[in-house]
Parts: sequence; C-alpha cells; structure tokens
Amino acid sequence: MQAVHSGADLESAVANCMGYRSEGQGFMVGVKINPISGLPSGFPVTELLHFVLEHVEDKNVEALLGGLLEAREELRPLLLKSNDRLKDLLFLDIALDSTVRTAIERGYEELNNAGPEKIMYFITLVLENLALSSDNNEDLIYCLKGWNHALNMAKSRDDHWALYAKSVLDRTRLSLASKAEQYQQILQPSAEYLGSLLGVDQWAVYKHIYRGNYRAGSAASLSSLLNRLDPVLRKTANLGSWQVISPVEAVGYVVVVDKLLAVQNKSYGRPTILVAKSVKGEEEIPDGIVAVLTPDMPDVLSHVSVRARNSKSTFLGGRFALLHAMTPKFWLTCKQMREAIMPGTYSCRYSLQLSIIEVKDSELSDANITDLRGDGSSSSLTLVRKQFGGIYAISSEEFTSEMVGAKSRNISYLKGKVPSWVGIPTSVALPFGVFEKVLPEDSNQAVADKLSTLKKKLGGEFSTPSEIRKTVLQLAAPPQLVQELKNKMQSAGMPWPGNEGEQRWKQAWMAIKKVWASKWNERAYFSTRKVKIDHDYICMAVLVQEIINADYAYVIHTTNPSSGDSSEIYAEVVKGLGETLVGAYPGRALSFVYKKNDLNSPTVLGFPSKPIGLFIRRSIIFRSDSNGEDLEGYAGAGLYDSVPMDEEEKVVLDYSSDPLIIDSNFRNSILSSIAHAGSAIEELYGSPQDIEGVVKDGKIFVVQTRPQM
Repeated sequence: MQAVHSGADLESAVANCMGYRSEGQGFMVGVKINPISGLPSGFPVTELLHFVLEHVEDKNVEALLGGLLEAREELRPLLLKSNDRLKDLLFLDIALDSTVRTAIERGYEELNNAGPEKIMYFITLVLENLALSSDNNEDLIYCLKGWNHALNMAKSRDDHWALYAKSVLDRTRLSLASKAEQYQQILQPSAEYLGSLLGVDQWAVYKHIYRGNYRAGSAASLSSLLNRLDPVLRKTANLGSWQVISPVEAVGYVVVVDKLLAVQNKSYGRPTILVAKSVKGEEEIPDGIVAVLTPDMPDVLSHVSVRARNSKSTFLGGRFALLHAMTPKFWLTCKQMREAIMPGTYSCRYSLQLSIIEVKDSELSDANITDLRGDGSSSSLTLVRKQFGGIYAISSEEFTSEMVGAKSRNISYLKGKVPSWVGIPTSVALPFGVFEKVLPEDSNQAVADKLSTLKKKLGGEFSTPSEIRKTVLQLAAPPQLVQELKNKMQSAGMPWPGNEGEQRWKQAWMAIKKVWASKWNERAYFSTRKVKIDHDYICMAVLVQEIINADYAYVIHTTNPSSGDSSEIYAEVVKGLGETLVGAYPGRALSFVYKKNDLNSPTVLGFPSKPIGLFIRRSIIFRSDSNGEDLEGYAGAGLYDSVPMDEEEKVVLDYSSDPLIIDSNFRNSILSSIAHAGSAIEELYGSPQDIEGVVKDGKIFVVQTRPQM
C-alpha cells in the first residue's frame, strides 16, 4: 500500500491496467501484461492517464489535478463492477488518489498570496477527490455543489458570497467530522484487539491506524484548506471569532469537559466557567455554571441557548479557547463591541472581547452564583397540581387554565385575531389529569404498582427515570378516552387515525404515552429539582394538531436575544420540520434580523449549514403542554417532548437548489412574511414573544407562541 506514494508507482499502476510487454533481462524477459478487459483503449481513459504521467511533476498543479479527477471519474464505474483484475484497478485508483494529495500539497505555495476564490477552487478539487474515495458520499457531493455555488456568487460579487461560503465551510467540517467518526467506529475494534496483543494502549494503536488511513488522505488536505480560508471569510463577512448567544458578565473557575450532555445533571458548588467541546442543543445548563464556551455552533434559538439566557449564563460558541492550560480562575467579560452600518443595508454584528484576569478566591464565593444568575435558581417556586376535569378530550374552545397549559391556550387565543394570511392549525387536547385518571384503571393496575415503586427510587438510582418512561408506555387506553378523542377530532375536522386501521390508532396512542412519559426525561426531572419544584406537581396536557407538511420551519424572538435590542426581530429558519432547529441536530439555521420599523429589509446573519432536514407524511403531532410551561423562573418550555404519530424521514439537504438560498427575491418575501407575523403577534400580546411556525407553499403558519424569557 505504501508503494503508491511516488510517481514511479503511479506509472506501474497505469502500466498494469493498460498492459505492457517487458524486453528486460533475467526473469523479466518476455513478461507480458494484458490490458484489463472493459477498460477503454481510446479516449478518455488512455489519454487522461498519459496526460497525468506527463504532468505529474508540474509545479502548477491545476491542470494535473483536473486530469487526475477526470481519470478517477472514468474509472469509478469499473470499480463498481465485477472484474478478475479488480485489484489492479483498485491500485490504480489509490495511486491517482495519492497523487491528488501530493499535488495539492505541492500547490500550497501558490496559495500563499492567492485570493479566496483560488482557495475555494482548490477546495472543490480536493472535495471531489474525497467524494470519489467515499461511499455514502451524498453529503460530500452537496458540499461540493455548495462550494461551486459559492464560487459563482464570489465571481458575480454577490454581497452575501462570504457569508454563504462560511456556511458551506461549516457544513464541510461537519461532514469531515462525521466521516472521521465512521472511521473510528470501524477501526476501534481492531485497535483494541491489536493493543491487547501488543501490550500497547489502544489509543496509540488507533492513532497510527487513523493517521495512516484517514488523516494522510484527502481529508487532511481539505481540512488544511478550510483552516486557511476560514479567517478570510470571517473577515470579509464581518463575523467575529465568537458567536454571542447569551451576553452576560461572569466570574468563575474554569472546568473543561468533552460534552455538556455528560455534566448537565451535575451541580457545581462554586461559580464555574465551563469549556465544553461538544454542545448539541438540547442540554440543560448545570447548576452553578455561570458561563459556557464551546467550539460548537448551536443555534441561537435552540433549547440550550434559550435556557442559558433564562439562567443568566454567558454562552459563547464558535471558537475553542484552551483555557484549561492557564490558571483556573478568570474574569470573563462579554461586551457588545460594535454596531456597523454597511453601505445599502443595516448590519448589526457582534464580536467578543474576552478579558482573562486572575482574581482572588474571596471573589469567587458561592454567593456569586446567586448574584450572577438571579434569585430564580435558589428560591422555591410554587406550582399548583391540576385535577382531572371529568372529560378525556376537549376542543380549542374549551381551553382554559384549569384544563390545559399556556401552549394550548395561546394557540387558541390566536385564532381569529392574527392577520388572515397567517394560518393557525386546528387543535384539540387531552387536558390535565387524564394521565392520572388512566393510571389507576383496572387494566393498568400492574403499571400503576410498578410506577409507584419506581417513583420511590427517584433521586437515588440514575436509571430510574428511564425505567419510569418505559413503564408509562405500557398503559392501556380506556375505551371512553378513545371515543371522546375521536369525537373531538372529527368535530374539529381533523382526521381520526383509527379510520386508517387499528395499527394507526396504536401509533397515535403510543405517541400520547411518549408525551406523558417525557415528564420523566432526565433533564426535565433534574430541572425541577434545581428550582425546588415538587416534580409530582408537574401535570401534562397533550395538545393534538395535524402536522403541516412544511417546506420550512422557523422560530422568532421578537426581541433580539443576543443583544436585548427590542427594536429588532431575530429569527432562524430550517428546511423541513423545526426539530432540527430546536433539537440536537448539527449545523446552523439560516438566521436574520429585521428592524421593526422596516419589516421589508432583512439582514441575513448566516446561511444554513445543517446537513439533515426532517420531513413527514400527513400525520398528527401530540405536543407536550405542562403546567410548568411558562412558569416564571422555570424554563419549562422545551423540556418535554412533542411526538409525531409517524416517524420523520431524514433527508440530506441540497441547498444549491433551494430557492430560499439561491433566489434573493423569494428569500426576502418569505423572511419578510415571517417578520410581519412575529410583529403582529407581539402587538397582539403586548410583550416580546417566542414564536414557532412553518412555511408551506409560501403561506405562513404559527404553531405556538409563548412569552420570550
């Protein structure tokens, strides 16, 4: 395998495939290698391979790289077919791949003074080569299409070219990370086995295998080019090194962890600045944390970002700070640095001034937690336990505070009050107390007994919440519940799942139970303990809505959450369903702001880099609606699950053909409509709102709103 790293071995690989006769001496006399059957003898393969051999040492590598990639493209169909000379074809492809890498490295010198367009062009070449070396390469191909579109935007001097290219760069990095993780999963068992035989730490074995098989290939070259381009794009697009998600001044001890998820249930006894390598978006901010720094880029409106702002914790993303190499006590100051007026458009950008100053232990007393995070984390909150109201299902006209939570009441309140061009989905609900009514039914006695036993273990065994959730899923539905829900849904004009067969109703019932069971999600359970809420007092209504097969989903904050500017509307948009925005899905959403006095002129802050979109057939969604949803001092929103009856389909996204990205007129129209909807709802309530909705065929729908905290 090592033999393919030189030009001479490329020659051998070409000769073995094209055929040759040796006129040498000794054992080589009369040796004849026949051409591989099925390999075209004329143009383009033969000519391409000859061209590559003639130019393999050229200092200017662009033409060589083009020839290498064309040759690999011509070879690819042959590699996918059965052939008795497949080994020779594989060695030829490996030799071509290796030559691409060495040519790229030789071309670094000419990139030293090159502009971003030249670097992007080289990135497309390396990315194409990597795609040719990979199976399941759909994401890599869409990244390649994204880079080609970015190049076209740059050449046409599009105002957004650098911002768009940055989103493609971020997605490409995500794709590389995903490939690296796949390699690790494949190689890890071998590393462990070899390490045990050789008496060597498995990480050392894995490191050498990984470097030889992945980092020595096109992925390493691509990563190097991305690192070279990143600061250029940031500067051109006026992006700071940090994304400010929650701007709060904080002081504390620095602790470094791999994943925020791993410590979300931990309680820190002193003010702590957490440097977390991984933040996915659904985590809880641990008690005692006054700041989180991460190289990840969670959406500003993801669950973890909202909870960081609610808990008054500094939250910064986008750049990794090696703070653990320094003394563990720092001042961390986050300030709005500048507000720039760009020609033709109003552009608001923030960067971070990170001041690190050693302080005395006396300045880091436990009391600082209360000072920095407010009284909400230390005082007990009052929650009223809800009772069963005598009916299993209610229409939206029956939504009251005694029957359902704020989520259901807000959506009912909007009907008939928002502009006619804003759609509101039809809704019914299973009110508070239905779960508590169903549990003691004779058919559920065994479930009730087991649940009672498990609840006594809460707070002791960490696995107990998971066991409780599994137990809740065993509940049987009383016939009266089924009949009442059917009547209410049909009266509201909603499809009844049971009309499609018994199995469809079973799917719906399982979704309802999953919503109830989410009361015992780990992060939800521990969040109640953090604010001293009696967990038994949490009651769960279930809001039932027909799913809109969305083209896009959005979240609006009618006061800019990053700056606190009440004159700005901030929103994020994703393709498909909104779970990829608020949940633990990698990549960033399209983000933008509007000035409230000019809702027709958006300022795009970032283009999307999420590789995955979620789509679903016509279905029903069952949304959690707890009595702690909007309890002041408790970030209950987003802690509990909303469950669709059908499983979503994950689709790898191609933004290069998405009109929201490539058609500025379409984009401005959609974003303006979203902003107008947000403004109308804020005016209706008279206070800042956190709004979720979808776009279908250009029409705006609002699926929920709540006070922005």
